[in-house]
Amino acid sequence: MNKSDQSSIAVIGDRLSLLNKQLLSKADIPESATNDVSPRKITIIGGHGRMGRLFKEQFSGVGHHVSVLEHQDWGYADQLLNSAELVLVSVPIEYTVDVIKRAAKYLTPTTALCDVTSIKIQSTQAMLEHHSGPVMGLHPMFGPNIKSFLGQKFVICPGRNDEAFLWLLNLIKGQGGELIVCTPEEHDRMMVIIQAVQHFCRLSFGIFLAETRINLEQSLLLSTPSYQQQIESIKRLFSQNSHLCVDIMLATEERCEAINSLANTYSRLARLVRKKDRDALIQEFENIQEFFEEKTRLL
Repeated sequence: MNKSDQSSIAVIGDRLSLLNKQLLSKADIPESATNDVSPRKITIIGGHGRMGRLFKEQFSGVGHHVSVLEHQDWGYADQLLNSAELVLVSVPIEYTVDVIKRAAKYLTPTTALCDVTSIKIQSTQAMLEHHSGPVMGLHPMFGPNIKSFLGQKFVICPGRNDEAFLWLLNLIKGQGGELIVCTPEEHDRMMVIIQAVQHFCRLSFGIFLAETRINLEQSLLLSTPSYQQQIESIKRLFSQNSHLCVDIMLATEERCEAINSLANTYSRLARLVRKKDRDALIQEFENIQEFFEEKTRLL
């Protein structure tokens, strides 16, 4: 790592530290932002999708003026986007960058541009490159079935002119949401495991249960709390849009490689089970015990 890289990382670290203080502590949010309840003009691109509808309901519910732009509405893009104070991009992963490029042509330099996709490097770079105004990446860490932001996590990836988003972040926090600040690179690295691999695990187990024709109701009657939680998480996965779930797994090469690595781990352990290699399985178990015990001490 050269001195230039080290300097850049130090600047990012200082900036994130400052943002954490600004965004996560009410005392540090300017009083004008805290007390600002004036209605904002918001346009949600993809506002008729499930996540888009959720944000529309939450914004409208506190008095903001929300418009929606769908794929058939680009003929009206100038009036829907040019006067908006916030444009929120809520479209499938595969279309996000193209939609950002297309929308940016209609934005004023004061329009705040934000996206809610689960891949942050590509979308944040596209917003910064194609829009000269305020930019922020936002990733809601929940599905669209919730009723409010209470208790929900939002990952915030700062881009440019972060103060333009303070009213939005204050709204989320005021409704009980939790704000977590990180870089797009940190976000995408962690989402490989948190999202893509977890989706694959739940998908695999769901398919396995269906193929074995298990009596799910009876299994829940006889189950432990951890099994019940696992079944609930699988049910939540399969209540979502199939295209979205698959796109989350396939979104980047890193995600595909991690899932393949997990599949190799399953295969390796399954071979030990087939051979009834008790000693090897115990060794695997104890090795991982040491890993988690060490991590627990650090926490």
